[in-house]
Order: sequence, then C-alpha cells, then structure tokens
Amino acid sequence: MLSEREAAAYCGIPAKRLALAVPPVVMPGGAKLYDMHDCDAWLDGLKGGDITADDDIIGKLG
Repeated sequence: MLSEREAAAYCGIPAKRLALAVPPVVMPGGAKLYDMHDCDAWLDGLKGGDITADDDIIGKLG
C-alpha cells in the first residue's frame, strides 16, 4: 500500500489528480492508501495493454 505522495510519484502524475485515476482504499481509521496493483492496472490501461478476448489478442499480433 502506498501513500498518496508515493502513489502519485509511482504513477507519474500530480497527487491532486491521483484519486481521479486510481481509487484510494480507505483503511480502518480513515487513512486513504493506494494499492500498487490498482496503480499498475491504471498504467496498463493507458498503454492499451488490457486484452481480454481471443480476437483482441489475435488483432494485437497482426
């Protein structure tokens, strides 16, 4: 789990924009942290790496 500052640096975006891109996880006690896996999923989506169907995979291969 990452703090807002750490997650923003990891994603390469300003901290004020982070919550719009990656949803925070509210921990017991109210602290908002960011799951690195959620950050990775958002980054993968930016590069078009979210392939789920066989036809999508074949299309990517050409």
